[in-house]
Amino acid sequence: MKFLTKKLVPKKKPALTGSSDSLGRGPEMAISVLVFTVIGLGIDSAVGSMPMFTIGLVIFSVVGNFARLYYTYGTHIEALAEQRLQGTTSHQQERVAK
Repeated sequence: MKFLTKKLVPKKKPALTGSSDSLGRGPEMAISVLVFTVIGLGIDSAVGSMPMFTIGLVIFSVVGNFARLYYTYGTHIEALAEQRLQGTTSHQQERVAK
């Protein structure tokens, strides 16, 4: 009766997916731009140079967000390529191990 308790479906290794945290990136970018806009408006109203700091901080926020996305995406793509390479050469590594 021990063979009846055996699982028929083998466990799969968790795969890297393209949608790991994609849904949170858009609102995160929008909130950071909003926060920097409010900070810029606060500084501009205190100093009296109305659009200067607001425009500067919004541009800083947008450039920073895109730089972070670029490097995060690059790291993720490298990990996916490494995983794909491991999968394509796994049958060769099994032959060498035997």
